[in-house]
Amino acid sequence: MTEQMSESGTSAAAPQGARDAANWAQPVTKLTVEGERAGALNLNVDGRGLTGPLQGFGALWQKTYRLPLAGVQATPAEVMAWWKAHLPELMPDDSRFYPSMTGVKPGEVVLINATLPAMFGAPPMPVSTGVLILYADDESFSVMTPDGHPESGFNTFSALEEEGVTFCQIQSLARANDPVYEFGFRYMGGGAQQEQIWRHVLSQIARHYDVEPAIDVRKLCVDSRMQWSKAGNLWHNAVIRTTLTAPVRWTKKALGRKP
Repeated sequence: MTEQMSESGTSAAAPQGARDAANWAQPVTKLTVEGERAGALNLNVDGRGLTGPLQGFGALWQKTYRLPLAGVQATPAEVMAWWKAHLPELMPDDSRFYPSMTGVKPGEVVLINATLPAMFGAPPMPVSTGVLILYADDESFSVMTPDGHPESGFNTFSALEEEGVTFCQIQSLARANDPVYEFGFRYMGGGAQQEQIWRHVLSQIARHYDVEPAIDVRKLCVDSRMQWSKAGNLWHNAVIRTTLTAPVRWTKKALGRKP
């Protein structure tokens, strides 16, 4: 799939009349979460704009995770159909995904409730955020991050065939959203945790198809520079906002009111 971006880095509509136009999300300026998601905390998503790699702060990385399904008689489309249907249960406990009832469809928002590694002796910190499903077809889907998400960029999940073997692949093109996230990724284990999340997903797929989780990971630093003009992204930091609003949520819950 070819990513389409405007000069500002936000998603652009598919070319008018393109054959795959139905696979793209409609252009949006602000995200809207519709419908309840059982067990999910919905914060830092409604009303947020989208952020591509050009809007982030930290070093820009492309990371590719690949799993061969050697000996498995399943087409890429069959693998992807199962992957989409079971996406929430493939995620680790510290990074839960909550798709809408519609499922993995273009334009839908997936809520994310995660926990980031402990810093400076403090306990692990919760983060409530989400992603927009930017593109989806029979063999792939891509998501884009909103303001305040730990990363600014894209993740593409795909199933493809090479030399008669079906591969599952996860590829990200993203940079830390703000200086705090960049510090966490570099020095506090955030980057390793992120990589472990996608290893976990592919390992769960390997387990389902009863194959060895021979996961290949390739990392490329596309741009090592910090974009200091984007340091103000800290204002939307989802970890800080999730943590600071926790007392209000607890109080409302104790009073029996909806947060």
